[in-house]
Formats: sequence, structure tokens, C-alpha cells
Amino acid sequence: MVRHISEILGKGAISFSFEFFPPKTQAAAGNLFKSISELTPLKPAFVSVTYGAGGSTVGLTHDLVTRLQRETELTVVSHLTCVGTTLDGVRGILDSYYADGIRNIMALRGDMPKSGAPAATDFRYAAELVAFIKKSHPDMGIGVAGFPEGHPETPNRLKEIDYLKAKVDAGADYICTQLFFDNHDFYDFRERCELAGIKIPIIAGIMPVTNKKGMLRMADLALGARFPGKMQKALSRADSDEHYANVGVHWATEQVLDLIENNVAGIHFFTLNDSKATLRIYESLGVSNSAGLSG
Repeated sequence: MVRHISEILGKGAISFSFEFFPPKTQAAAGNLFKSISELTPLKPAFVSVTYGAGGSTVGLTHDLVTRLQRETELTVVSHLTCVGTTLDGVRGILDSYYADGIRNIMALRGDMPKSGAPAATDFRYAAELVAFIKKSHPDMGIGVAGFPEGHPETPNRLKEIDYLKAKVDAGADYICTQLFFDNHDFYDFRERCELAGIKIPIIAGIMPVTNKKGMLRMADLALGARFPGKMQKALSRADSDEHYANVGVHWATEQVLDLIENNVAGIHFFTLNDSKATLRIYESLGVSNSAGLSG
């Protein structure tokens, strides 16, 4: 199924979508496609596939994206990063995706690889990548990242919104935010975007905490992420991984309910390639698929 992101988000209903990352082993691939098969009945508006730091999973990402495009009815969004890329390399990736029927890209600056700076980077900022995609394939849908709690490398919150506006002006169709645990941060971010003249849909990124190790990993991956004291207090009472997950799913469910009531454009679940938490959120909300949430 080939659908442009503007078509999906332009219907007026809240969109619900899922994110996956490319597996590195056959066993991981089997687990991923089991999760995808379990989540597909939830009827997501689209699914996205991530890149590794410095574009380290470019081949794996391409393989997963094209397989999903070929073997499922899902609308697929592929991540594409600036770090470690060249003009010719990006052009080749876009042309290949286009030939395979992929029409939606999530344009990101990306993280530096742990081994240090990559050999070549022709795109310094995501706004430059957005402009290049728009010029080379004008009918491709483009998403960009937003940071409700602030970008860890941009402490000046005024400049942060200016940089986001540059991505929007370059041709972005929507914004998907970094994870957050306090909806007030999202609402404040949305209001500041409105004041800056940013009028494209803003999708809220939600990642439920399912275990203590995962929470610590989130703190590392989402630098600057704020874990509200009320949530930490609730998690501190959990005496097993099962109870820890119960608290995390409950917290995420309450976030989703509040976002729906406050007219969010969409909600994007970071699944970590595991269907259990997302399925439990839908179950807690009392619906069998996304149509029940947005209807």
C-alpha cells in the first residue's frame, strides 16, 4: 500500500503509528515479524523503521522497509539521517526507495557513531536533507523530529524552535516528537510551535517503561529526558519486572487518554520491536484497533 503521509494526516482523525528498528540476527528478525503480525490488526496509520548511529544500519533498514512494503499492507516510513552521508549516497537511497514504492521519509540529523565522526557528511543539518529530498523527489512525504523537553545539544529553546521552523520551511509535512513522560511538556512545545508559525501536524512520541533496565537505557538514548517524580515514585513501589511493566503501561495509557482529549494530531508508539506493551495499552483503552481510538 502506497500512501502519502499528508493523505494520512489530512483526514482529520488522530493517527496511531508504530516504530521498529532493523534486526541484526535471524532470531531477532523472527521476533520482529512476530511482533509486527501481532500489531498489524491494530490498524496503524503507518509504521516507521529507524537508522543506527551514523547510518550504521542503512542496509538492514533498507531490507526491512522494502520487505514490509512488499509483504504487508502497511504504509511504511523509512528513517534517513544526515550523519555519514554523501549527496550521491542519499540520492541513490531515495531513488531505490522510490522504485520500491516507498513514498515517505523521516529526515533526521542522526547520532554520531560511538566510534567517532564518520568519514563523510555532505548534510550538516536535517533542514538541508529535507530540502534535498523535496527537490529530488517532490512527491515524497517528509517527517522531522521535535523535542518537547528540548534538544540536548541546543540549550537555547528559542533557537531550537528556529531550527525546527527551518526544517518545516524546507518542506517537512509533519513533526514526530522524541519520547516524553509529562504531557505538559508536549502541550508547551505545541504552543511554542504555533507561536513560531509552525502549522504542520505534530505527532506525540510515546514509549512505555517496561523494566528498570529499559528505563536506564531510555535515559541514555533520550538525553535530557525527564522522568517525573510521580512516575518514579510509582515505579519504586514495583517489586518485580511484571509490576514494573504494569506501572509503565498504566502511565503511558493515561498519557494517551489525555493526549486524545487534548486534540493531538497523532500518537507514535516506540515499540522496541516488542508488541506486548502496545497491545496492553490498546487493551486498557478498551479498543481492538486504532479506529476505536480515533473514532
